[in-house]
Amino acid sequence: MSKPYKLPAKSGIGHVHLRVSDLEKSISFYRDLLGFDLTTRYGAQAAFLSAGGYHHHIGLNTWQSEGAAPAPKNQPGLFHTAILLPTRKDLAQLVRRLIDHDYPLMGASDHGVSEAVYLEDPDGNGVELYCDRPREEWAYREDGTLIMTTLPLDLDLLLKQAE
Repeated sequence: MSKPYKLPAKSGIGHVHLRVSDLEKSISFYRDLLGFDLTTRYGAQAAFLSAGGYHHHIGLNTWQSEGAAPAPKNQPGLFHTAILLPTRKDLAQLVRRLIDHDYPLMGASDHGVSEAVYLEDPDGNGVELYCDRPREEWAYREDGTLIMTTLPLDLDLLLKQAE
């Protein structure tokens, strides 16, 4: 019996590429509201955005979806894209920005290992903005599996970090 393959420990998800209905509206959301940099465009049908100078974290295209209605929520597909922020203060500042721009939040959760705020992009794609807690604060069961929760996040307490 062969040993199961394991990805290297530093592997990660490099980017997400989304079909969108309106490229300019999506660029505005990811660039102007969330703060990603526009790194390149492919004409009027595709754009790539990133944080920190990476080639792209988010790809957007209208190749098969220009003007289309949002995908049904009750069918297989993307649940959400999770955007990891470096610190709790960074998360708080971005959430403050969303509130200041009257952008609707869909929820906020304390997952034990992380704190997260949920919203939707202009096409109804779920977006999670989150920051991890330090690994030494994570809890584990006796069998070594991670304990994760979905408890309400105290947004008022989080937002004090934005000051």
